[in-house]
Amino acid sequence: MAEAQNIPVGSTTAGSIAVAAESTVATRMSAPPSFDVADFPVPHGREEEWRFTPLERLAGLHDGTAVATGTGIKVDIDAPEGVTVETVGRDDARLGKAGTPVDRVAAQAYSSFEQATVVTVPKETQLAEPIRIAVHGEGGTAFGHQVVELGAFAEAVVVIDHTGDAVLAANVDYVLGDGAKLTVVLVQDWDDKAVHIAQHNALVGRDASFKSVVVTFGGDVVRLHPRVSYAGTGGEAELFGLYFTDKGQHQEHRLLVDHNKPHCKSNAVYKGALQGDDAHAVWIGDVLIRAVAEGTDTYEMNRNLVLTDGARVDSVPNLEIETGEIAGAGHASATGRFDDEQLFYLMARGIPEAEARRLVVRGFFAELVQQIGLPDVEERLLAKIDAELEASVLEASA
Repeated sequence: MAEAQNIPVGSTTAGSIAVAAESTVATRMSAPPSFDVADFPVPHGREEEWRFTPLERLAGLHDGTAVATGTGIKVDIDAPEGVTVETVGRDDARLGKAGTPVDRVAAQAYSSFEQATVVTVPKETQLAEPIRIAVHGEGGTAFGHQVVELGAFAEAVVVIDHTGDAVLAANVDYVLGDGAKLTVVLVQDWDDKAVHIAQHNALVGRDASFKSVVVTFGGDVVRLHPRVSYAGTGGEAELFGLYFTDKGQHQEHRLLVDHNKPHCKSNAVYKGALQGDDAHAVWIGDVLIRAVAEGTDTYEMNRNLVLTDGARVDSVPNLEIETGEIAGAGHASATGRFDDEQLFYLMARGIPEAEARRLVVRGFFAELVQQIGLPDVEERLLAKIDAELEASVLEASA
């Protein structure tokens, strides 16, 4: 399918569709996946996977100079009855089961954490209430590892909420048994100076369903790397994302869906709004359909709304197909300025400008907010969007 493009000044959109005998997705990485940080060279910003990232703002996470402090992160978990929450050592066999680090920061996080948290939902358990994981930064540097594992035919919703101030590198694993259903809502509502770099690995079992909703607001630099692979046929993955990039912020989301089993599905939809000088959003969407993955059905889309001058978007969807026996595959990317005609239409009907802008942006994000399915979280995020817009109006009028 053709790629849609609408590119304002200060933004780039690029993409590719390739039919190949071997994986260019793999060759775009500077080193093969590994749990050992020594297997990765220190990035210099010229590598494909680092060329958009401001390395000088990563507080040493990329070059080994970051050292964990005792007051880095506080984690609180509120789990319904029947869920097991464990603190385990590095030798636990469940760690790393969903995927291997693919860059130096993820490997550094894996090499540096002392204890990990494993949350287990037993087979055939259907939770009526969500599991809530609160990750609060207390001003230090931390390396973390979390595992969420669902047994066969279990169903759960997990909310992971990041707040406070910290420098955090982490790996998060989601392991879904056959027929399991997992929804993860991941919220980045950090303070202004926080740095958060994380790789998220989902291993989707046979006929299992995985849905991820990533919401990014706060932080100085946030770089998330969601990755999905399949452990059996019939698996489904939905990856949704919402980000609001403000003045000076760098928010980067790099997705990879590895269709390594036949007759699986994936759908990725990310939307972002940007405002303020040096606001920078990066979205990389990689989908690989391997030769064995006949019957694959996949689509990915990224949309960006630039609200002010001085903001920049880099959006790069990539689709690689190694077999012609697929059900469907495509991608799309578009970046555009705020639609003045929509604003005029609403204002002509008596709606004040600030309220009109709020309605347009809310409408832009509405389909993604509705994917969350938790009224308290949805209301909080809509209030956050309103606060971001109100702050920009006050700054403009000052």
